[in-house]
Amino acid sequence: MRYSKLFSPTLRDTPADAEVVSHQLLLRAGFIRRVTSGVYDYLPLGLRVLRNIEAIVREEMNRAGAQELLMPMVQPSEFWQKSGRWDKYGPELLRFKDRHEHESCLGPTHEEVICDLVSRELKSYKQLPMNLYQIQTKFRDEIRPRFGLMRGREFVMKDAYSFHANAECLAKEYQNMFATYQRIFKRLGLKFRAVEADNGSIGGSASHEFHVLADSGEDLITHCSACDYAANVEKALSTPPTYQGHNAGLSDASTPNKSSVEDVAAYLKVQPADVLKTLIYTAIGGDNDGQIVAACVRGTDNVQDIKLARAIGADEVELASAEQLLSIGTITGFAGPIGLSCPVYVDTSLQDAVGLVAGANKKDTHITGLNISRDIQGATFADLREAQAGDTCGKCGKGTMEMSRGIEVGHIFELGTVYAKPMQVLFQNEQGKRDVATMGCYGIGVSRLMAAVVEQCHDDNGIVWPVNLAPFQISVITLGKSEAAITASAKVYNELLDAGVEVIWDDRKESPGIKFKDAELTGIPLHIVVGDRGLNNNALEIKTRTGNKQEASLEQVRDTALRMLAELKEQD
Repeated sequence: MRYSKLFSPTLRDTPADAEVVSHQLLLRAGFIRRVTSGVYDYLPLGLRVLRNIEAIVREEMNRAGAQELLMPMVQPSEFWQKSGRWDKYGPELLRFKDRHEHESCLGPTHEEVICDLVSRELKSYKQLPMNLYQIQTKFRDEIRPRFGLMRGREFVMKDAYSFHANAECLAKEYQNMFATYQRIFKRLGLKFRAVEADNGSIGGSASHEFHVLADSGEDLITHCSACDYAANVEKALSTPPTYQGHNAGLSDASTPNKSSVEDVAAYLKVQPADVLKTLIYTAIGGDNDGQIVAACVRGTDNVQDIKLARAIGADEVELASAEQLLSIGTITGFAGPIGLSCPVYVDTSLQDAVGLVAGANKKDTHITGLNISRDIQGATFADLREAQAGDTCGKCGKGTMEMSRGIEVGHIFELGTVYAKPMQVLFQNEQGKRDVATMGCYGIGVSRLMAAVVEQCHDDNGIVWPVNLAPFQISVITLGKSEAAITASAKVYNELLDAGVEVIWDDRKESPGIKFKDAELTGIPLHIVVGDRGLNNNALEIKTRTGNKQEASLEQVRDTALRMLAELKEQD
């Protein structure tokens, strides 16, 4: 490819609306352009990287025994109504009607479609197991798309679905996909971590997320210092520090204009850990839709919303309004667990807690001497608190929990029959009886991976692509306008093409400074500089994107470049 023919508009300045490094650099380097909120064009360089990522994903999925197909992006509402998700999925599901008033949606995922397909073709256990996957565009109408490709509305995803005759077979394929994902992310040159995760709106039982470690990550993940336990904070099990309270009788304490944990603790001369934080929520979705509940944790802890939602059987929760607080007998800023006309949930770490301070459900008043087991009748104990750094590991009980930021790029699920049963994915088992297939689901955010790689692979001058992902592996940069430089550049360019290298020849009539800056910005791994000075000395400069330099004669430049390229691949 000649750079003079390439459509790759680079930017010298960082766009004002680009907050994270990957968004900034992918825009500046001419890989993507914004169409509308959360929707992007992939320009030629960006598309080449996307295809390289897809190729690695495809190779490893095929190696693992999965078969590729392609399903439609537009899905009929009947499928979603049959699975029960049409009304549950929420506003991220973009619904629309065609000219015949038939309701459909743009697919955010494809459980329903794949179940419909398999239900019509599956007859016998002899056809199982099977794993079918696609690499396809999805659409989720995010309320706040941001960070470029990291959280868009339209995105490219690899989603796979496996079908099995029993749970043991599913568990085996789950491990197969776990290992496959590890190979994929290692080949992409990423520093990543697999963590236990909540299943979210997909449903099912066991699941793991795969996170690229980056400070810009939206997810907080925790991992043990002594064992291999790691989890998203939405699910993490850990034990907080032990607090020794003093048993005493209940009494009222005046706390004028003091409602925050810190202010109450300071005013009553106690520690924040001695204060009981009581938050009032409303359940959204699930069997208890609309129910008001109270959630209690120590003042030094935070309620993990997803843990609470799972504990009360809701899809999600939101903080209750002032009117809802009044309806259960409390007020804003002074809520406490005693006397509320709603279910009370208390974190399991507080089962034996005594001597606590809590809201008295009346203005400017708290109670002291609260004994959880004595004073809160009918409470339900559940894991509600969000894990914190320094907690004791909930798995081994020895190590301490550490925190990292992660970008979720993959998620695998043991779905069981949550979709197969309502979608009637049936087969004849070995006993000759009709049975329901059990399912697994395995997703990778392909376009998000492009951003995740950039978050880890960049420097002050631009992107530093791993060799197997770069849009071009080598850039031949012509300096000057002499016939000798142009002829030598063409020779090197064609020799590399013949050797099977993805190479771009910067033949533009631009200054050396612009050419070098663009080569660094776009992240091409290896640069060959062809100019009159190097030709006169018969020593052309070959340098890596990170600055390592060698020289070679015109006759040897191809072989030297290929050797350096091979060394870079080994390093990746």
